[in-house]
Amino acid sequence: MCIRDRSYTVALPSGVLVAALVAVNAFGDVRDPATGKIVAGARKTPDSREFIGTEEEMKRRPPAGFGGRNTTLAVIATNARLTKVEARKLAQFASLGMARTIYPVNTTFDGDTVFALSLGNRATDINVLGGAAAEALAAAILRAVKRARTLGGVPGLA
Repeated sequence: MCIRDRSYTVALPSGVLVAALVAVNAFGDVRDPATGKIVAGARKTPDSREFIGTEEEMKRRPPAGFGGRNTTLAVIATNARLTKVEARKLAQFASLGMARTIYPVNTTFDGDTVFALSLGNRATDINVLGGAAAEALAAAILRAVKRARTLGGVPGLA
């Protein structure tokens, strides 16, 4: 899988760019924010195309034995000028992109983390930048799972 398959960039009218790069191995299901439909997640049987619905299943039967084998890691990069405090805030805003797509997110089985960095000197409002970061990360997650190939017996969508 190439980087294009795991990334997405939002271009603001001011010329500021916000890009997300993600590696997805979430415990939770990945849903398309536009439709709410599960596009990747735990399946009813190993060879099934039917999803179990992780959140609903957890309500019926709490999971056990996963031991932190899952995580979604993301980096947000922008050409906007950021202070250390603003970079931290940008990462927090961007994590909302995970919440838009992964159900449940940030469980004790996950190591979900977002990093942010600035590679430029363009001025912009951190709130506008944060909205773009959440959008970019949600789109990158969705793109990553839709373009994933079958590996090790786990069926991919590509």
